Amino acid sequence: MRKPSLWAFVLFLLLPLLEGCGKNDTVYRTQGHVFGTQVEVSVYGESEERAQALGAAVLKEFDRLHHKFHAWQPSQLTALNDAIARGEVYQADEEMVDLLKSATVLAEQSNNLFNPAIGHLIRLWGFQSSDITEHGPSRAEIKRWVDANPRMSDLVFDGTRISSRNTAVMLDLGGYAKGYALDQAARILRAEHVKAALINVGGNILAIGRPGDRPWRVGIRDPRSEGMIASVALQDNEAVGTSGDYERYFMKDGKRHPHIIDPRTGETTDLVASVTIIVSGGMDVGLRSDGNSKPMFVAGPAHWREIAEHLGLKEVMLIDANRNVEMTPAMQQRLASEAGPG
Repeated sequence: MRKPSLWAFVLFLLLPLLEGCGKNDTVYRTQGHVFGTQVEVSVYGESEERAQALGAAVLKEFDRLHHKFHAWQPSQLTALNDAIARGEVYQADEEMVDLLKSATVLAEQSNNLFNPAIGHLIRLWGFQSSDITEHGPSRAEIKRWVDANPRMSDLVFDGTRISSRNTAVMLDLGGYAKGYALDQAARILRAEHVKAALINVGGNILAIGRPGDRPWRVGIRDPRSEGMIASVALQDNEAVGTSGDYERYFMKDGKRHPHIIDPRTGETTDLVASVTIIVSGGMDVGLRSDGNSKPMFVAGPAHWREIAEHLGLKEVMLIDANRNVEMTPAMQQRLASEAGPG
C-alpha cells in the first residue's frame, strides 16, 4: 500500500514558500523524475532561458547518478554487488570509492544503525522495486541475512579496486545517493554563480543564496496528513532531510512496514513516523542531510537523542507512530523563533 504519489510529498512535506520574493522577481522551476522520486530545481534571479538550461544540467547529472548507483536495475553498483557475491575484485572509480568510504564512516559512527550493506534484507522485504506490495519474509530468511552480518567495514579498498571480506554484503544506497545528488547539483549551480536556488530531491532540500530580501522557506509535513506542522527558513548552504514511514511502505495484518530496516533484527520498524534534520556548512551538506536521519529513525523514540548527540546533530525533530513530537532544544528554539507570536 502506498500514498497516491510522491509528488504530494514534494508539495506538502517540504513545500517552497516563496512569499519572500519581490514583486518583479521570478523563480523558474525545472521538474523531473529520477531516483524513483520527483525532483525539482528552483532558480531565482536568472532569465527563463538560463534557468531552464541550469535546471537541465542538474537533471542530466541526476540521471547519470541514477543509472550509476541504481540498486537493482543494471548499474555500476549492481556490477559491484555481483562481484562481491562471487568473491571477486571490482574495478570502480574515484567517485564510487569516495562515496562508499563516506558511507562507511557514517555506518561506524552510528554503530551500524545506518548500514547500506544490507541490500539482501531490503530486497527480501520487497523494497528493491518501483511498486511496493505486501511481503512477508520468513523468520528463517531474515535470520540468514542478519546472521551473515554484512557491514560497510567489510569492504576493502585498494585504490579504486573494491572487494569485500564478506560475500553477504549487498550495497543499496537508496538512503544516501539522493543526498550526494543534492551536493552535485549545488556544485553545478554555484559554479555558474546563480544568485539563489532551491534543490529538491524527493523532499530532501538544499538551499543556495536568498530569493530576494528573505530566505527560502520550506514546510515540514505532518506524516499522518498532507498538512504542515511547521515551516522553517533555510539560509545559504543549509539542507533539510526527512526519513518517513509514509511513502515507501506496505500494510500487513494491521501493521505498517516502512522501507527502513533495522540491521540488528532484519525487521522493519513501526515506532517512528518521521525524523527531520537540518544541517549546514561544508561541501557535503546534502549527503549529511540524507544519511544522518536514518540511524535516528532506526534507534527509535527511546534512543534517538543519543544518536543525534553522537553524530553532532543539533536540529532534529522526531514524530513517533503515535504522533508525539520530540525535538532537540536547538530545533525547538529555531521553530519557535520563526513562528512568531502565537
